[in-house]
Amino acid sequence: MNLFARPAALVCAALIAAAPVPVQAAEPTRDDAVALVKKAAAAYKAAGKDKLLAEVGTENGPYHKGELYVFAYDLSGVIVAHPVNPKLVGKNTYEVPDVDGKFYRKEIIDNARAGKSGWVDYKYKNPASGKVEHKVAYYEPIGEIVAVAGIYK
Repeated sequence: MNLFARPAALVCAALIAAAPVPVQAAEPTRDDAVALVKKAAAAYKAAGKDKLLAEVGTENGPYHKGELYVFAYDLSGVIVAHPVNPKLVGKNTYEVPDVDGKFYRKEIIDNARAGKSGWVDYKYKNPASGKVEHKVAYYEPIGEIVAVAGIYK
């Protein structure tokens, strides 16, 4: 076969060969969670609480990366921004346990009040799978709020 006789076929073959192959996004890591919370802390310092909370509360905004997202509490345990479940905003969850009875929110808030950041393990319904799964979340006090981002284990 003369290769020059069918240039359209060659062009098509070349385009198909060069087409990007979809790559499955990697599962978020603990480092990703810390980085997203640190990004929120920097934004709080640069632009203030109101702007940060508006951005955190935006679905698919700068603090919502698929399964990984930042949400925020005030220091009494009221959720003040949540990009995945905005119905939670305004609810005090300080004394609401996970399915195993662990008061992880209380742990987050109490530590944040003491100026501590850290990690907490708990169980939570994964919006992607619809199942209750183990989750680990990094939290950090930022001014008068607590920013949290977690990953499913």
